[in-house]
Amino acid sequence: MKAVKIRRIVVTAVVVLAAYLLQCTIFPSLEIAGIKPNLMLIVTASFGFMRGPREGMLVGFASGMLIDIQYGDMIGFYALIYLAAGYVNGLFEQIYFDEDIKLPLFLIAGSNVVYGLAVYFLTFLLRSDFDFLYYLNRIIVPEAIYTIAVTLIIYPLLLFINHKLEAEEKRSASKFV
Repeated sequence: MKAVKIRRIVVTAVVVLAAYLLQCTIFPSLEIAGIKPNLMLIVTASFGFMRGPREGMLVGFASGMLIDIQYGDMIGFYALIYLAAGYVNGLFEQIYFDEDIKLPLFLIAGSNVVYGLAVYFLTFLLRSDFDFLYYLNRIIVPEAIYTIAVTLIIYPLLLFINHKLEAEEKRSASKFV
């Protein structure tokens, strides 16, 4: 049983690191009009609604810390935003079904919009940058649309990984019964 938990932790860490590396290296070259998809938010939200609030928070915190280290002006800013996103998405674990892609798309889009609003209000607005409609139309909405398009490609891979891990956990649990 312990080996299965360790395997889940290792696989989750590899997924988060792979998403981080893709977001920092390859996705900047996929930038369209200054907008790139938020792969770390896709991973955080997906782990949240697939595995629950606790795992969503842990993945969100790790993802946010990586973003803070790479891009942040202060450590913990993005970690807190991603942690909250993971927790809120984890609350939808009870109504989440693998076969239905509408809920994941809706949750990831909503998370991306809330993420954009949080970044605007906590960074730009506090510096007296009041051009909210410009930021909404030029950054928040296009990033949400681009992130949803990438979600259609990335989500099936995350779902496949989750199915494999759950199957391994069920096999391991059935050995002890």
